[in-house]
Amino acid sequence: MTTSPAPAPAARPARARVAVIGGGRSCEHDVSLASAASVADALDPATYDVVRLTIARDGSWSTDDGARLDLAGAVTVLARCDVVLPVVHGPHGEDGELAALCEQAGVPYVGSAVGPGAVAMDKWVTKLVAEAVGIATAPGRLVTAASASALTWTGPVVVKPVAAGSSLGVSLVDSPEGLATALADALALDDRVLVEEVVRGREVDVAVLRRADGSVVASPALEIVVDGFFDHAAKYGGGADFQVPAALDEVDAKALEAAALAAYDALGCDGVARLDFFLTDAGLVLNEVNTVPGMTEHSQVPRMFAAAGLPYAALLDELIRAALPAPTTSA
Repeated sequence: MTTSPAPAPAARPARARVAVIGGGRSCEHDVSLASAASVADALDPATYDVVRLTIARDGSWSTDDGARLDLAGAVTVLARCDVVLPVVHGPHGEDGELAALCEQAGVPYVGSAVGPGAVAMDKWVTKLVAEAVGIATAPGRLVTAASASALTWTGPVVVKPVAAGSSLGVSLVDSPEGLATALADALALDDRVLVEEVVRGREVDVAVLRRADGSVVASPALEIVVDGFFDHAAKYGGGADFQVPAALDEVDAKALEAAALAAYDALGCDGVARLDFFLTDAGLVLNEVNTVPGMTEHSQVPRMFAAAGLPYAALLDELIRAALPAPTTSA
């Protein structure tokens, strides 16, 4: 009796069709447009057939040639793609909404699933998860519009929306007179805000990536050096110096990597996430987690992985290949 050779795995498409989505309905719309354009431009046309989609501030969709799509039309376009790469920061994107849409359309997507996206976007819930696995966070209070008037001054605080990014709506308040304005600014972007004690320490970020082979790796740490407060203007106006790899001793470097991997795992993240820490005299303090971080070539995450020898295009390739389904075998 003779045996036939095992069937070869089904090959993936020679050019995978990738939908890159940018824009969105949040206050991070313009930041997202920049990330999405950079990502789409960096994908090798010999390997990927890129479909560019934009979500306008009003929630409508369009293609790169300006054609408008309703939601049903957008889902139809997504369903014809091999994989979706959402680069929509903030609410209505990063918070799991686009992951849910991809799930309903039955198309693979890059990044965290619905639940982890929603949990990590919620800074209050992220604090609870981190504390549960032994990672310190800044002491803080959850404040709503109804409870804001009862908040009393206890010292310098940082006021921030619970579910917003790019440092929008974030204020450092160092006097009682500034508290009401800071609360109003944050509540204009979210109906819940965090009021946290000021943490004094070095601002250090670590990115975590799930590679195409399933392994999870942490990037070299990046330190943010800024004269003053790292707000939206400093982040995007060139007022911050990103030093990567950060100058850390071996103990701090290992502690940061371990904490980043632990938080990524506890939150159930996938794809790439950026975890922001303060390195204080008392140890590490987790600030927040970004499951759809800025992704231009000059953003923090690509810089960190480039420092580890993984260039921008190769990082994007890892993300896409990890999201594509494994090759199947025929019977």
